[in-house]
Amino acid sequence: MHSVWKTSIRFTLVTTVLLGLAYPLALTVIASVLFPHQSAGSLILKDGRVIGSSLLAQSFTSYSYIHPRPSAAGNGYDATSSGGSNLAQSNKKLVDRIQGDIDKLVAQNPGKPVPIDLVTTSGSGLDPDITPDAAYYQVHRVALARHLSDDATNKLVAAHVKPRTLGMIGEPRVNVLELNLDLDALTK
Repeated sequence: MHSVWKTSIRFTLVTTVLLGLAYPLALTVIASVLFPHQSAGSLILKDGRVIGSSLLAQSFTSYSYIHPRPSAAGNGYDATSSGGSNLAQSNKKLVDRIQGDIDKLVAQNPGKPVPIDLVTTSGSGLDPDITPDAAYYQVHRVALARHLSDDATNKLVAAHVKPRTLGMIGEPRVNVLELNLDLDALTK
Protein backbone atom coordinates (compact mmCIF):
# COMPACT_ATOMS: atom_id res chain seq x y z
CA MET A 1 0.00 0.00 0.00
CA HIS A 2 2.82 2.37 0.90
CA SER A 3 4.41 1.95 -2.52
CA VAL A 4 1.16 2.85 -4.33
CA TRP A 5 0.97 6.14 -2.43
CA LYS A 6 4.62 6.95 -3.15
CA THR A 7 4.16 6.22 -6.84
CA SER A 8 0.99 8.27 -7.14
CA ILE A 9 2.53 11.25 -5.31
CA ARG A 10 5.66 11.11 -7.48
CA PHE A 11 3.56 10.82 -10.64
CA THR A 12 1.45 13.82 -9.57
CA LEU A 13 4.53 15.93 -8.84
CA VAL A 14 6.29 14.96 -12.08
CA THR A 15 3.24 15.60 -14.27
CA THR A 16 2.54 18.89 -12.47
CA VAL A 17 6.09 20.10 -13.12
CA LEU A 18 6.13 18.86 -16.73
CA LEU A 19 2.60 19.76 -17.84
CA GLY A 20 1.86 22.62 -15.48
CA LEU A 21 5.17 24.47 -15.57
CA ALA A 22 7.72 23.24 -18.14
CA TYR A 23 5.32 22.81 -21.10
CA PRO A 24 3.54 26.21 -20.74
CA LEU A 25 6.87 27.95 -20.18
CA ALA A 26 8.39 26.31 -23.27
CA LEU A 27 5.38 27.29 -25.41
CA THR A 28 5.52 30.86 -24.09
CA VAL A 29 9.21 31.15 -24.98
CA ILE A 30 8.71 29.60 -28.43
CA ALA A 31 5.70 31.84 -29.16
CA SER A 32 7.51 35.00 -28.08
CA VAL A 33 10.47 34.13 -30.32
CA LEU A 34 8.51 33.00 -33.39
CA PHE A 35 5.49 35.32 -33.07
CA PRO A 36 6.51 38.29 -30.89
CA HIS A 37 3.72 40.66 -31.98
CA GLN A 38 0.94 38.09 -31.59
CA SER A 39 2.21 36.68 -28.29
CA ALA A 40 2.22 40.19 -26.83
CA GLY A 41 -1.50 40.59 -27.61
CA SER A 42 -1.28 42.10 -31.13
CA LEU A 43 -1.17 45.54 -29.56
CA ILE A 44 -1.41 48.61 -31.78
CA LEU A 45 0.72 51.62 -30.85
CA LYS A 46 0.19 55.23 -31.82
CA ASP A 47 2.76 57.82 -30.82
CA GLY A 48 4.37 55.24 -28.51
CA ARG A 49 1.09 54.62 -26.64
CA VAL A 50 -1.03 51.46 -26.75
CA ILE A 51 -4.41 52.36 -28.25
CA GLY A 52 -5.85 48.91 -28.72
CA SER A 53 -5.40 45.42 -30.04
CA SER A 54 -6.15 44.17 -33.53
CA LEU A 55 -7.88 41.22 -31.81
CA LEU A 56 -10.52 43.21 -29.90
CA ALA A 57 -13.28 45.50 -31.13
CA GLN A 58 -13.61 49.05 -29.88
CA SER A 59 -16.56 51.39 -29.95
CA PHE A 60 -16.49 53.94 -32.79
CA THR A 61 -19.57 56.15 -32.89
CA SER A 62 -18.44 59.23 -34.82
CA TYR A 63 -19.71 59.50 -38.39
CA SER A 64 -16.09 59.90 -39.52
CA TYR A 65 -15.23 56.32 -38.54
CA ILE A 66 -16.15 52.88 -39.79
CA HIS A 67 -18.34 51.30 -37.10
CA PRO A 68 -17.85 47.74 -35.81
CA ARG A 69 -20.55 45.17 -35.15
CA PRO A 70 -22.83 45.96 -32.22
CA SER A 71 -21.62 44.49 -28.93
CA ALA A 72 -23.45 42.81 -26.06
CA ALA A 73 -20.25 42.44 -23.99
CA GLY A 74 -20.89 44.17 -20.67
CA ASN A 75 -21.80 47.77 -21.42
CA GLY A 76 -20.50 47.29 -24.95
CA TYR A 77 -17.02 46.25 -26.11
CA ASP A 78 -15.99 45.35 -22.55
CA ALA A 79 -13.15 42.80 -22.78
CA THR A 80 -13.70 41.77 -19.16
CA SER A 81 -17.30 40.84 -19.91
CA SER A 82 -17.13 38.99 -23.21
CA GLY A 83 -20.34 37.33 -24.30
CA GLY A 84 -23.53 37.55 -26.27
CA SER A 85 -26.90 38.81 -25.13
CA ASN A 86 -28.43 35.29 -25.07
CA LEU A 87 -31.72 36.74 -26.29
CA ALA A 88 -33.85 34.52 -28.51
CA GLN A 89 -34.83 35.64 -32.01
CA SER A 90 -38.37 36.05 -30.72
CA ASN A 91 -37.35 38.33 -27.83
CA LYS A 92 -39.00 41.75 -28.25
CA LYS A 93 -36.00 43.59 -26.79
CA LEU A 94 -33.68 42.04 -29.40
CA VAL A 95 -36.12 42.60 -32.25
CA ASP A 96 -36.60 46.26 -31.26
CA ARG A 97 -32.83 46.86 -30.99
CA ILE A 98 -32.17 45.30 -34.39
CA GLN A 99 -35.04 47.20 -36.02
CA GLY A 100 -33.79 50.46 -34.49
CA ASP A 101 -30.29 49.79 -35.86
CA ILE A 102 -31.72 48.97 -39.30
CA ASP A 103 -33.83 52.15 -39.33
CA LYS A 104 -30.82 54.27 -38.40
CA LEU A 105 -28.62 52.68 -41.08
CA VAL A 106 -31.30 52.94 -43.78
CA ALA A 107 -31.68 56.65 -42.99
CA GLN A 108 -27.93 57.07 -43.56
CA ASN A 109 -27.87 54.98 -46.76
CA PRO A 110 -31.32 55.00 -48.37
CA GLY A 111 -31.99 52.29 -50.90
CA LYS A 112 -29.07 50.05 -49.87
CA PRO A 113 -29.62 46.71 -48.15
CA VAL A 114 -28.13 46.69 -44.64
CA PRO A 115 -25.40 44.06 -44.13
CA ILE A 116 -26.44 41.65 -41.38
CA ASP A 117 -23.24 42.06 -39.36
CA LEU A 118 -23.97 45.76 -38.78
CA VAL A 119 -27.11 44.89 -36.79
CA THR A 120 -26.24 41.56 -35.13
CA THR A 121 -23.73 40.98 -32.35
CA SER A 122 -21.00 38.35 -32.45
CA GLY A 123 -20.84 35.55 -29.90
CA SER A 124 -18.13 37.32 -27.91
CA GLY A 125 -19.25 40.89 -28.50
CA LEU A 126 -15.61 41.71 -29.23
CA ASP A 127 -15.21 40.72 -32.88
CA PRO A 128 -12.69 43.21 -34.35
CA ASP A 129 -13.63 42.47 -37.96
CA ILE A 130 -16.59 43.18 -40.20
CA THR A 131 -17.38 41.88 -43.65
CA PRO A 132 -16.16 43.85 -46.65
CA ASP A 133 -19.84 44.54 -47.49
CA ALA A 134 -20.33 46.16 -44.06
CA ALA A 135 -17.23 48.32 -44.55
CA TYR A 136 -18.22 49.40 -48.08
CA TYR A 137 -21.76 50.14 -46.83
CA GLN A 138 -20.31 52.83 -44.54
CA VAL A 139 -17.98 54.44 -47.10
CA HIS A 140 -20.28 57.28 -48.19
CA ARG A 141 -21.00 58.41 -44.61
CA VAL A 142 -17.29 58.34 -43.67
CA ALA A 143 -16.23 60.07 -46.90
CA LEU A 144 -18.74 62.89 -46.30
CA ALA A 145 -17.66 63.36 -42.69
CA ARG A 146 -13.96 63.44 -43.63
CA HIS A 147 -14.37 65.48 -46.83
CA LEU A 148 -12.95 62.64 -48.94
CA SER A 149 -14.20 61.18 -52.17
CA ASP A 150 -16.11 57.91 -52.05
CA ASP A 151 -13.53 56.51 -54.49
CA ALA A 152 -10.55 57.29 -52.19
CA THR A 153 -12.37 55.80 -49.21
CA ASN A 154 -13.38 52.71 -51.23
CA LYS A 155 -9.73 52.20 -52.21
CA LEU A 156 -8.65 52.38 -48.58
CA VAL A 157 -11.29 49.83 -47.59
CA ALA A 158 -10.20 47.56 -50.46
CA ALA A 159 -6.60 47.75 -49.22
CA HIS A 160 -7.80 46.51 -45.81
CA VAL A 161 -9.79 43.49 -47.01
CA LYS A 162 -8.04 40.39 -45.69
CA PRO A 163 -8.73 37.19 -47.64
CA ARG A 164 -9.71 33.84 -46.16
CA THR A 165 -6.95 32.34 -44.02
CA LEU A 166 -4.95 29.88 -46.12
CA GLY A 167 -7.42 30.57 -48.92
CA MET A 168 -10.16 28.43 -47.37
CA ILE A 169 -10.68 29.15 -43.65
CA GLY A 170 -13.19 31.79 -42.59
CA GLU A 171 -14.46 34.63 -44.72
CA PRO A 172 -12.89 37.82 -46.13
CA ARG A 173 -12.82 40.49 -43.42
CA VAL A 174 -11.83 44.05 -42.57
CA ASN A 175 -10.23 44.99 -39.24
CA VAL A 176 -12.11 48.08 -38.06
CA LEU A 177 -9.41 49.57 -35.81
CA GLU A 178 -6.67 49.24 -38.41
CA LEU A 179 -8.88 50.79 -41.11
CA ASN A 180 -9.88 53.69 -38.85
CA LEU A 181 -6.25 54.40 -38.00
CA ASP A 182 -5.43 54.59 -41.70
CA LEU A 183 -8.43 56.88 -42.24
CA ASP A 184 -6.99 59.18 -39.57
CA ALA A 185 -3.57 59.09 -41.24
CA LEU A 186 -5.12 59.82 -44.65
CA THR A 187 -6.97 62.92 -43.46
CA LYS A 188 -4.19 64.47 -41.35
